[in-house]
Amino acid sequence: TYPDRKDGASKFQCGLYNELRNRGHDITLLTAKWGEGFQDQNIQTLEIPKLRFLWVPKFTMKYRSVLQKNDFDIIHSNGSRASLPIMFANKPFIATIHDVGPFQTNFSRLPFVKWVERKNAQDAKRIITCAESNRAEISKYMGAEIAKIFNVNSAVDPKFKPEPQKAKALREKLNLKGPVIYYVGRIEFYKGIADILAAYKLAKKDIPDLNLVIGGGATLTMQETVESWKREYPEVNFVGIVPDEEMSTYYSMADVFCTYSYASEGFGLTPVEALNCGTPVIASTMPAFKEVLQKYAYFVEPQQPQLLAQQFIQFFKNLDQGKQLVKDAQLFLQRYTWKNVGDLVENVYQGYLQEYGKK
Repeated sequence: TYPDRKDGASKFQCGLYNELRNRGHDITLLTAKWGEGFQDQNIQTLEIPKLRFLWVPKFTMKYRSVLQKNDFDIIHSNGSRASLPIMFANKPFIATIHDVGPFQTNFSRLPFVKWVERKNAQDAKRIITCAESNRAEISKYMGAEIAKIFNVNSAVDPKFKPEPQKAKALREKLNLKGPVIYYVGRIEFYKGIADILAAYKLAKKDIPDLNLVIGGGATLTMQETVESWKREYPEVNFVGIVPDEEMSTYYSMADVFCTYSYASEGFGLTPVEALNCGTPVIASTMPAFKEVLQKYAYFVEPQQPQLLAQQFIQFFKNLDQGKQLVKDAQLFLQRYTWKNVGDLVENVYQGYLQEYGKK
């Protein structure tokens, strides 16, 4: 795996690793050393250049050698970058593909990025994705046979739960006197944060004491943009990367959580975490969001800040309705557990071994 940031895809790989280890599977994890938490003796890490694409030769050649020297029963990659050593080693493998982001928006002007995505999808013997709606999109954009693509919904850590007392203290710390909208996640252009800011400004005309809190780290290409946002919206709380141990508190602090991407969403972990913490959700109409959240969120067409502002105003006029949605969602949310993920992944592994395992 190549988890270069703490996003939903990385959380999924970490959670899956822990779940399968707890079930007694013997796992070797090959990854880039990108942060803390690599003390496990079954995890091999590699120091690589942080700059874009310069990591490729070292990562690919090192783990190609490891794969050629070891006789693994199953090789499972997280995305096309992690598949490079496997493809160079000419080994059969399973790939996790979280979304079709590079085909929905301009992630890179370099044509080989899409080529690697397609080759990964076409070479993989099985594909795991995290929403049913992704299956048709992966087949359409990447040319993979839909029969080999399996839906395995992601899961939410049980630590996500309401924390009203800590939330009250956080509101005081941030000096939040009125209603609060919250976003947390990667700060990237397709996440729709510019639209959230514009909608907040419009809604504030009707709700003068409205607050907006934005959490998450900016990618290199977005850092200047974030600085300009801070100058344009001095009243908005840009809190940066929220520590894992404080995530539930931040969700609980908000009256509503907003996630408003217009591309590259394969599941949508943050809105599910918010619901688990008792916070209603407003989301864009991305197919994965609608599938994962179903009737337990408010949906607005992406890239429509005026419509989003209207939804903000309507939401705060009907707070009881939002609270009821959260209450109704609790039984539904129980499907997003690591036990269910482990069961589904084991089923994919069994099918793979029957066809490609040792005879």
